[in-house]
Amino acid sequence: MALSQNIADIRINYSKQALTEDSVAATPIEQFKSWLDEAIKSEAQEPTALILSTVNAAGKPSARVVLLKDIDEEGYTFFTNYSSRKGQKLEDNPYAAITFFWPALERQVRVEGKVVKVSQEASDAYFRSRPRGSRIGAWASPQSQVIEAREVLEQRDKAFEEKFAGSDEIPRPEYWGGYQLQPELVEFWQGRPNRLHDRIVYERDGANWQIKRLAP
Repeated sequence: MALSQNIADIRINYSKQALTEDSVAATPIEQFKSWLDEAIKSEAQEPTALILSTVNAAGKPSARVVLLKDIDEEGYTFFTNYSSRKGQKLEDNPYAAITFFWPALERQVRVEGKVVKVSQEASDAYFRSRPRGSRIGAWASPQSQVIEAREVLEQRDKAFEEKFAGSDEIPRPEYWGGYQLQPELVEFWQGRPNRLHDRIVYERDGANWQIKRLAP
């Protein structure tokens, strides 16, 4: 099947905003919160969606989209099944990268750093905040494992719904919880005309951050 358009001809000349060394916050977390808030206010679709990129022990990369669920001075937190493919990759190699992209604002943020598990208390607290169906789903899905058909998943979901019927106290599975990526490098990218984009990078230097401009 032929594409309806030559994809090499698809391009946008970015021109909405600029990014300078003088305009950014002192820390990347402060700057990220500012940009995330603008993305939320602009009603960008899935503003907390990020691409999580991991590398296994053999050096093979893989990537997938997950949702950011917390951000503080320590780093970026997301939740998943520890036994999933991404969980296994992080067990092999606890260093990863995450990427946010907000097309409506012509902005991108790249973060690199070490990933650690959050406390059981933090995982429990977030798990309790999830909708009931999502908590049931965490029990029902053997994430990343091969299953014979959709019906297998639906049957497991029904079985756990029956198991926890009549109770809203659904415990968190031991294999499910949070990770936090603790940043060592954070790059803020603002689209500019003629592909001369603004790139401001924060690089950790002990307890401090060095701020530099990169060529596009």
